[in-house]
Amino acid sequence: MIPTFNSESFLGKCLLSIRRQTFTNTDVIVVDNYSRDRTRKIAEQFAARVVLSKGVMSKARNEGARFAKADFILSIDSDMELTKNVVDECVAKVTEGFDAIIIPEISTGEGFWARCKALEKKCYIGDDTIEATRFFKKDVLESIGGYDPQLVFGEDWDVNQRISKAGYRVGRINSFIKHNEGKPSLKKIILKKLFYGKTLENYRRKHPKEAKRQLVLIRPAFIRNWRDLVKDPIHSLGILFMKTCEFMAGFLGFLATPKRRTSAQRS
Repeated sequence: MIPTFNSESFLGKCLLSIRRQTFTNTDVIVVDNYSRDRTRKIAEQFAARVVLSKGVMSKARNEGARFAKADFILSIDSDMELTKNVVDECVAKVTEGFDAIIIPEISTGEGFWARCKALEKKCYIGDDTIEATRFFKKDVLESIGGYDPQLVFGEDWDVNQRISKAGYRVGRINSFIKHNEGKPSLKKIILKKLFYGKTLENYRRKHPKEAKRQLVLIRPAFIRNWRDLVKDPIHSLGILFMKTCEFMAGFLGFLATPKRRTSAQRS
């Protein structure tokens, strides 16, 4: 299932990567937030089912899951591409007894900030505090109540933690997802974190312990992967500056949020 909104720049590559999977028995559901570009037309060209849904990403993911007929669900974004063995490896892991699967993610894109993002994402591979489950047994996702529609920020982390706390087995595969960042500007990155900051209190209230480890400027992943950072000092400094800007933007967004609008749905 793929939530979309005005995604014509990325969606074709995303759907093509699904078509090229070694596991071919798939049903693709595009949940579209009434896009004004060619998003739905592209989805139809790839024979995807299109579901219209107004609202946040977590609500769209729940809509996609509701319409899914398969036993397993893979939730990705429209700017992501799957390497060819992703679904095959996920299905194999589930047949081994796992209930939900983490798929490692790398970043691609153009420009300085995209290369900073790529180096940052490389550090997170294998980090259970940052990576989250994307592939699920459908009944497992249903049993925890799906994605929390009150969360705009951290909805994937939230699902991951609720699955783990419910006692389900979480595995991971070696094949990865490529996240196409496009050509991000620092301004765009900051504005995104400012928006997330306005909603992060909902997540922090649900998972205070986890939030303390995740919502920090210098993450343990950077310390563990210091050798990779030292090899690329220019982009490492870029990461430090970018994360500082993100952290400040998120904090300003948090401060600007009235407390009465931050009540979180309890699981």
